[in-house]
Amino acid sequence: MSKKYKFLDNEKPYFVTFTVVNWIDLFTRNVYKDIFLDAVRYCQQNKDLNVFAWVIMTNHVHMIVGSRGNPLSNIMRDLKRHTSEKLHIALEANKRESRREWMLWLMTRAGSKLGLKFQLWQPESHPMELFSPFIANQKLRYLHQNPVKAGFVSNEIDWKYSSAGDYHGRKGLLEIMLI
Repeated sequence: MSKKYKFLDNEKPYFVTFTVVNWIDLFTRNVYKDIFLDAVRYCQQNKDLNVFAWVIMTNHVHMIVGSRGNPLSNIMRDLKRHTSEKLHIALEANKRESRREWMLWLMTRAGSKLGLKFQLWQPESHPMELFSPFIANQKLRYLHQNPVKAGFVSNEIDWKYSSAGDYHGRKGLLEIMLI
């Protein structure tokens, strides 16, 4: 089994990506982004999660994370499971969501391919250990530039659902530890 995408050293920070199955643009609505952020806050307060940087895009999330004790693989597993359940419930309940049936159908279909009833996230989060300051800063820049490269904003600090502002003296939506 490959060691390339595993949490091997719980003491190090990792760059992770959570991608919605079929690259569905789930996070175009703030309600869904807020559900994800609430779950991250819970993990910060109750599961030893350290967040160094983050960005929510329309169909994926990038984070630089670490742990104060609990195995990072367990924290990430729990975060993905919880957000999948909560977002599934929110999607089913949101009768005003114009893409609701289509998204639920795609997620149900993705789950059936894995022997599950429902699959919101792609199975892998591809953790990449940030073993040097150079690599950490490279991933930090990449993460914060995502909304700029997507054309959503012209300056990274203008993307509300990101830690870019924290790195420029502004208070963001999550508590973070600067790299």
